Amino acid sequence: MDQNQFFGARQSIRLDVLAERTGSVLSKPDSGDRMVESVSPIYRAGPYDICYILSRSNIDQLKTCRAAAVFCSPDLKKHIPAELPALVSDAPQLAFARAAAQLYPAAMRPQAALNRQAGISPQAVVDDTAVIEKSVQIEPFAVIGARAVIGAGSRVLCGAVVGADVKIGRNVTLGAHVSVSNALIGNNVIIHTGARIGQDGFGYAPGPTGMVKLPQVGRVIIQDDVEIGANTTIDRGAMDDTVIGEGTKIDNLVQIGHNVQIGRHCGIVSQSGVAGSTRIGDGVMIGGQTGINGHIEIGSGAQIAGKSGVLNSVPAGDRIGGNPARPIRDYLKEVAEIARQSAKSGDKKGE
Repeated sequence: MDQNQFFGARQSIRLDVLAERTGSVLSKPDSGDRMVESVSPIYRAGPYDICYILSRSNIDQLKTCRAAAVFCSPDLKKHIPAELPALVSDAPQLAFARAAAQLYPAAMRPQAALNRQAGISPQAVVDDTAVIEKSVQIEPFAVIGARAVIGAGSRVLCGAVVGADVKIGRNVTLGAHVSVSNALIGNNVIIHTGARIGQDGFGYAPGPTGMVKLPQVGRVIIQDDVEIGANTTIDRGAMDDTVIGEGTKIDNLVQIGHNVQIGRHCGIVSQSGVAGSTRIGDGVMIGGQTGINGHIEIGSGAQIAGKSGVLNSVPAGDRIGGNPARPIRDYLKEVAEIARQSAKSGDKKGE
């Protein structure tokens, strides 16, 4: 399968150059002149592909591997067939990611639908008071509001809307049909297709005739190097700001409520929801379909398993899972016990 029809002209990089750029050690220096053009899973890798292996569970797949080289850890190097060059790294998946970025630079960000240079499309609508720095690309049907600022090297793709007074840093990509309002966005941020940033948070006060809307007058602040997935929504603050910390990566279909503060270099996986006014520390990892209660704190370095329901604050460094969430060891013991009891029940029925 050739993915290059979507990601530009095929790149060719010498294996020894790729090893140097990824900080890996090439096990067979005499193979350094091999040309690498693509990435592949182990089982179907060909002579111009690179791949990686993380565990012994994939060793059997090496029998059919014909790759230019395989990224692996020092512990797994002995399992690589003699004819296959190894790119040895203490972090083979990270090294592979860096190599893939070298081979497919166009896959790192949402791509423009039209093959055109930087500039403002005549089909875009840009308010006269907006400040657009040089080398900004604005595609057809995008709308840039009054007094908005967009930094150099940024791209606003088809149908995206940048609201009044929004400030966007440099080298930012807004995917097709993204909407941004009431927000300050840093440099090198990627916001994928259909994401909604800065809309109302969910705030109401009960009244004698029903729910009365509480105006949401805060902002969204997105720091440098953040990536936000497709169709994710980030509500503006009610009175304080909603903050996404530097380097944090948020998957598709995630809901971040008003006043939430997320630290640096966190990872939040698809279909998770974080209720309002929760504070999340640095380096927190949150598995998919997790629900996090409002007005609690998740300490730095905490890890939350997928499908968890987090009702209470989590100390720094804790690993939790389940619904309601509890220490991961307790949760896994309970899962194992339920499986054991279920198996016993099945055995009795079969007697």
